[in-house]
Amino acid sequence: MTRPRFLWIGLVLVLIIGTLLWRRFSGDRIEVTVATVEQGLVQKVVANTRAGTLKACRQAHLSPAIGGQLSVLAVREGDLVEQGQLLLELWNKDLVAQKLLAASELRAARAQAESARIQMETSGREARRLQNLIKIAAISEETLDKANSLAEERRFSHQAALAAAETRAARLDVLSAELERTRLLAPFPGIVAEIHGELNEYITPSPPGIATLPAIELLDISCFYVTAPIDEVDAAKVVVGARGRVTMDAFGDRHFDARVRRIAPYVLDLEKQARTVEVEMEFTDLAAQLNDQGSAPRSLLSGYSADVEIILEERGRTVRIPTQALLPGNRIFVYEPDKGRLEARTIEPGLSNWDRTEVVQGLQPGERVVLSIDQPGLKDGMAVKLSGKESDRDSRKP
Repeated sequence: MTRPRFLWIGLVLVLIIGTLLWRRFSGDRIEVTVATVEQGLVQKVVANTRAGTLKACRQAHLSPAIGGQLSVLAVREGDLVEQGQLLLELWNKDLVAQKLLAASELRAARAQAESARIQMETSGREARRLQNLIKIAAISEETLDKANSLAEERRFSHQAALAAAETRAARLDVLSAELERTRLLAPFPGIVAEIHGELNEYITPSPPGIATLPAIELLDISCFYVTAPIDEVDAAKVVVGARGRVTMDAFGDRHFDARVRRIAPYVLDLEKQARTVEVEMEFTDLAAQLNDQGSAPRSLLSGYSADVEIILEERGRTVRIPTQALLPGNRIFVYEPDKGRLEARTIEPGLSNWDRTEVVQGLQPGERVVLSIDQPGLKDGMAVKLSGKESDRDSRKP
């Protein structure tokens, strides 16, 4: 009975060992995805900690200088306007009438001043003529004195008429200014974003210290920039003029070249959020980037969410790998195609970002590193097989 028992035990062990060996060397190996080590550009960058915002370079919240009833609404939301174009007007017929009256009074005052000038010049000529007659005793001294007094009187009358005309002109200027306060004009070319008000409604400007909705919001869509928060630790590395990239969800994976135009001079401390510094990025030749590759330009909308990458340092034509292949301790797995096995290595990394990492030492171009490092059980010397796409690519090689 003992011998058959040992035979059965031996048979079971052989089956177990055979199963393990079959699993190890059969086609049921772990599939891995690999990437070829290459040479290229690697950049060290810093990025925003929270989503940034695309903003128009000029954005105005406009309201009339005084309150009143809205009588003319000259634009609609979405309209493009030119600088100085009328946007809205309050009821101002009383001021218009007063201005017309003041203009009429000014014309009358100027006419009176002209009449006074003519009289002054006539009296002056008469006084000079009598001055010549007194030399030959043709007239009395009394007659000459009267003529000189009249000429002086007419001169002061002319000055008074000029002053009255100036007063009328100043009054007209005052009414023109008051009338201008009832009209809202575009301070720059742009697009009407929002209108808060309807015809015949009463509009009240914001009192000091109390914020109210503006009558019209105007955006200058000829120029945009991005503002984004950078962690306070990274902010010290950023300088004005540094190159960078901007990506927006509305444009997918496309990026736009930009540069740092301003760094806030203070740290923003918001409750339950990391302390950050606001950085402003301005685009470099945005129109050309929107029209590149012959594609039609897409409209940028103020308020788009945006992400920024600011380049701190870069190296070209350096050995690089995808950053996702890097394990803690600067370890990687290299796939050996001749053996179909993995080799664990420790490399010396250089510049790095979340996309690419420079390899200073430990790898050569053409080698392949494992990207699917989240596969359980990966270890040095393990036999693996490539994923379907990688396997097909290998089979097509001569």
